[in-house]
Amino acid sequence: MLNVEIRRPAIEDLSPLHEFFRIVITDTFAKEGIEEKLDDLKDEIESKKRYLESDLKSEGRDRHFLIAIERNQMVGSIEYGPASELICTCTNGALKELIEIGTVFVHPDYQRKGIGNLLLNTMYATLRNRGINEFCLDSGYRSAQKIWTKKFGEPDYRLKDYWEEGFDHMIWKVSVSV
Repeated sequence: MLNVEIRRPAIEDLSPLHEFFRIVITDTFAKEGIEEKLDDLKDEIESKKRYLESDLKSEGRDRHFLIAIERNQMVGSIEYGPASELICTCTNGALKELIEIGTVFVHPDYQRKGIGNLLLNTMYATLRNRGINEFCLDSGYRSAQKIWTKKFGEPDYRLKDYWEEGFDHMIWKVSVSV
């Protein structure tokens, strides 16, 4: 059984988290069959670094990360912040007032061991403690879409072939009481 600690990131976690983002996103692109999209890969990694920087600079007010550590290794992350421009645009502003849960990553060596659920449940408690009872979540990754569809049902928005043929984008609106 894993002994996973869920906690807020500290400044000393910056470098390990950057490496963690690189590992997980590179692995995801490979599993999705889009590893040749090097500019998109780089943009995705840089976006997560900016989100983390926003969290650390605002002490969790602008973006709010939780990280999972197991035996001093970064094994997972989750964050929330304002709904992305993509979500706002693709829903014609319907979800612009909601916070978005994102950066739900689990290290490839630790996937399918419950870390994602542990992070999500801890985030639910964090949101409830802050009086937040709804959030949105999106994904263009087919592997993640399967997980979110199993967990939350069919998406509220399905943007067929959004990224390219066969690569839809999905957006869910979720109640924290789930």
